Formats: sequence, structure tokens, C-alpha cells
Amino acid sequence: MELLNNPRTTQVIAEVVLALVLLVFLNTNGVEGLKALASDSFEYRAISCRAHGASLKDFGGVGDGITSNTKAFQAAIDNLTQYASDGGSQLFVPPGKWLTGSFNLTSHFTLYLHKDAVLLASQDENEWPVIDPLPSYGRGRDAAGGRFVSLIFGINLTDVVITGDNGTIDGQGALWWEKFHKGQLKYTRPYLIEIMYSENVQISNLTLLNSPSWNIHPVYSSNIIVQGVTILAPVTSPNTDGINPDSCTNTRIEDCYIVSGDDCVAVKSGWDEYGIAYGMPTKQLVIRRLTCISPFSAVIALGSEMSGGIQDVRAEDIVAINSESGVRIKTAVGRGGFVKDIYVRGMTMKTMKWAFWMTGNYGSHADNNYDPNAIPVIQNINYHDMVAENVTMAARLEGIPGYPFTGICISNVTIELASKAKKVPWNCTDVAGISSSVVPQPCELLPDQGPEKRTACNFPEDSLPIDNVQVQMCTYNRKYF
Repeated sequence: MELLNNPRTTQVIAEVVLALVLLVFLNTNGVEGLKALASDSFEYRAISCRAHGASLKDFGGVGDGITSNTKAFQAAIDNLTQYASDGGSQLFVPPGKWLTGSFNLTSHFTLYLHKDAVLLASQDENEWPVIDPLPSYGRGRDAAGGRFVSLIFGINLTDVVITGDNGTIDGQGALWWEKFHKGQLKYTRPYLIEIMYSENVQISNLTLLNSPSWNIHPVYSSNIIVQGVTILAPVTSPNTDGINPDSCTNTRIEDCYIVSGDDCVAVKSGWDEYGIAYGMPTKQLVIRRLTCISPFSAVIALGSEMSGGIQDVRAEDIVAINSESGVRIKTAVGRGGFVKDIYVRGMTMKTMKWAFWMTGNYGSHADNNYDPNAIPVIQNINYHDMVAENVTMAARLEGIPGYPFTGICISNVTIELASKAKKVPWNCTDVAGISSSVVPQPCELLPDQGPEKRTACNFPEDSLPIDNVQVQMCTYNRKYF
């Protein structure tokens, strides 16, 4: 009895028991299982940490790439909802290939993907419910009427984190692209991630592949951070936009790498009369440290669906490679709305068709009921401190006859034209503004103010509220013993 009460004996017994448990675990799960066990304790940075956690396997998840996990995801999230008011919860997706259809998130919740976890989007349309079109669009973008819900979807949420150790979400979009090209879609294709009517959202440290359409779509939401995301799609894939903030306030997009078949970042706020009626602009948007490849579209696009307005966009430290245009404004008569107070600086462009492109005749109306008197207002557009090389044409700036785009300022920009560049590097109609220290010399509608004005087009010095949002270090420690 005295021996059992000896602290050293107790320690030895505990060590023996632990060794036996580990031996049983190793025999049952092999070395890979032991590695997975060790990897279930990790740290990550997020806007909120959680008091409760679970693994997808706890709810019957099977990571074989064949078994559907749609019900497992939804059962797990439904169960974890109970902790929303008790410190929140997180769902851990372990290594494996997790085939799934669409599932809905909850508030005060983190979805975390292990670095060797792959979400595979189901190609069974029955696993994609159809929902109503967005009220600011009036219809789906691919087809009139409804749209397939996104793979990861959330509505009316607060405090949501979708993150990982660079885990992967593969939309397996080839089947959807084929249906789109053949005109076989009854509804608009799904996106990979869509968050609606929500606030305090973080999407970070993930790789998104082969989305059926847009990749990340926050809409009617505020206080959003998209950070450290890699987005990859074939450059010929249709409408695979990277990140599309849509009628959102206070959004920060940073440190992302995007290869896309469409615009890398497309800023939106509704379509024609529907966007005008909804009247919710995208404003206070920060875009920084973005690298993009998009041979047939823009690195940053403002529009074309901009009828609710776009204001106060600040983009800096952007690298554009082999892309159609660096910054593009897309609008038309019938759009209404506005694009104003746009600031871009520190942009490097290599192998471009146009450095700058503004389009006042971009068609593609939602229907024939748009107001022909709804004229968009484009003003205070600032481009500063940029270099470009191997460019076919410096700029194509086309406003609306009788309603010019005004307040355009381009300063300290050097554009090296390609060997087979257009003979006239600038094409300007219905625009007004100034330039300073720009090579090659801009068109007469942007008169040179002289080198003393090379610091024109100043970037705002104040910070936006989203820049003051701090992340904290969170720990996940799955308890096996």
C-alpha cells in the first residue's frame, strides 16, 4: 500500500499506461495516424478564438473523396450552434478528401481546414439547393431566376472565420463550365464561398481551386477580412472571379495570389434598376499586396454591376502579370450609381494589354426595363507611383458622351510599351483630368501639370476602421485522453 502511495510509483504507472495507449493507437492507426494525432494541436490567428471544438469525424465524416459529407458538415455545424453564446465553437476538418455539397455556417464559429484537408465540391446538382436571386440583381447572372447556393454559405451571421493551414477547397468546376458554354444551365452557377447580410467575417490562409463561378463573394455585409488566400483557376474558365466585395462596407483584402479566368478583384453593388433601388454601395475598401494573373480580364475591376455605388477604394502594392488591364472601370448608361474616390498606388505591371481602362458603354443589362436616363457618375479617380513594361497600349479611357468621367489624376507613372505596341498609346474620349510625370505623355484631355505636380493624386493618409481590426493567436487542442 505504501508503494502505491509513492509519487514516483504513480508517475511510472502513468507513463506505462500512456505508452500502452500510444502503442494501441499506433497499431490501430499506423504512423500516419500518430502524425495526425500530433498535428491536432496547433495555433492560428483569427479575429476571435473559440471555447469549444469538434472534428468532422465526430459526426460521421469520411475523407475518402467518394462518400458525401454534406450531412456530416451540417450535423456538425447544427450541433456546434449551441455554443454561440458560450465562447463560440470551431469545426476541424482533418486530413483527407471530403466530398460535400453546400452547407450553411453559423455565428461565432470557425471552420478550420488542416493543411492536408481538401473539400471537394459535389458534382451532383441535388446537393446544391436553389435560392432566390440577389435583390440588388433582380435575376441570376447565368440565367433568369434563381441560383445554386454556394458551397460554403452563410446568411445573417456575426463573427465567422473560415481559415486553415492552407487547406484546399476544390470546386471541381469543369462540369459547370461545360454546362455554361453549352447553354445547359437552368440556374446560375454556385460560388465557393458566399456570406450575406453578415458582419465580422474572416476568410484566410486557404487555397481555392476551380470554382464553378466566383470564388469569394461577401454581399450586403460589413467588417470583412480576406487574407492570405490563393485562388487558382484555368485562365480560360468562365467568370471565375477571385474576390467580389458586393454592397459591402469596411473590407480588407490583402496578401492574396490569384490566377483567374476573370477579374481578380471585382468591386460590385448591384445591377441596373435593381441595384439603384436597393441602394447599398460598396465603400471603405482596402486592397493591398495582391499578385494577379488574368490574361483576359482586369486585376482590379470596378463594376460592371455598380448601380448602388462604389466609393473610397484604396489599393496599393499590387503586382499584375500577363493580364488584360491593371485597373478597369466598367459601366454604361442605365447603370446609374457612381464610382468615386478611387486611389491606386504602388502598382507594378508586366505584360499587359492596357494599364488603365475605363468603359462607359459596357452593355449586359439585367433586362430591358433599365432606365435610359440613369447615368453613372465617375469622378475622382487617382493613379500614382506605378511602373509597367511590355504594354500594348497605355490607356483606353472612354467616358459617356455628354457625361464625361471627371477628376482623373495620373501621376508618376512610367509605362514601357511592347515592341508591337499600338501607334497611339493613349485613347481618350469623354474624360477630364490631369497628369504629371507620366510616360508616354497622356492625351490632351489629361494635360501635363509639370514635374512639380508629380505628387498629385495623393493617397489618403487616414486609416479606415477595418485597418484597426486586430487578430489574435488562437489554439486548437483536440483532447484524445
